[in-house]
Amino acid sequence: MLRVLFLVFLLASAQSGSLQKEAPPAPHNIFILAGQSNMSGSGGVELNATTGFLYWDGILPPECQPNASIFRLDADLKWVQATEPLHDGIDTMLINGVGPGMPFAHEILHLKPDYGTIGLVPCALSGSSIKRGQRGSSLYDRLMRRVNAAVESGGKVRGMLWYQGGADSMAYENAIAYERLLTQFFRDVTEELNSPGFMILQAAIASAKEKFTSIVRAAQFNVKEPNLLTVDADRLPVEWDNLHLNTRGQIQLGNLLASTYLKTSTLVVK
Repeated sequence: MLRVLFLVFLLASAQSGSLQKEAPPAPHNIFILAGQSNMSGSGGVELNATTGFLYWDGILPPECQPNASIFRLDADLKWVQATEPLHDGIDTMLINGVGPGMPFAHEILHLKPDYGTIGLVPCALSGSSIKRGQRGSSLYDRLMRRVNAAVESGGKVRGMLWYQGGADSMAYENAIAYERLLTQFFRDVTEELNSPGFMILQAAIASAKEKFTSIVRAAQFNVKEPNLLTVDADRLPVEWDNLHLNTRGQIQLGNLLASTYLKTSTLVVK
């Protein structure tokens, strides 16, 4: 009997050690991915002409491949090695594909190899309006819950990648309210996170899709928060629907966001 108990103890100890070895370390530099479907990932999402269903083609260029220094917070609030689609299990409204998150992280490490590990926190939701994401809403609370879980074991929130506005460009009343609501959202997130050096990296939506896109785009460029950097997603290559960025467009956007961030940020922790 004692021998059996001893063997059980050894087996349990071995399994425990194995589980501990598999748990990845907490990343040093944390970035939030928030907004709508273009942030969730639209690259490689195709329409099956026969069935009418969307599917992801699964093609991963080098800029989207897994990297030992890039992690993501999964749907269970656990750090895992980052793989596309980053929003798998998080944005369940649409089929997810390649987004700007992985190219962003790859470009950061390419431009600054000593930057340290990067943790991506997917929080985007397809079709969500800026009003739906205001402080006190379930979508805002989910973002904060995921970010709080991300920093529990260490690491600092360096920035938020933000790509949203399509849902608000469909109706005039939403478009004219956008600047006010966007400004408040950015201020609330910055205040609540209270993370030194925190930057918001906004992608202004592409033009000429919805009726009031020009109003939303103007609002995005009009917001002048001190920690806000805005790049333009207009003219980036899009998918068959002429709305969502294709894989090449997502890579270009991620690279642009990364280079823009590094030109401004001086806060680096290894």
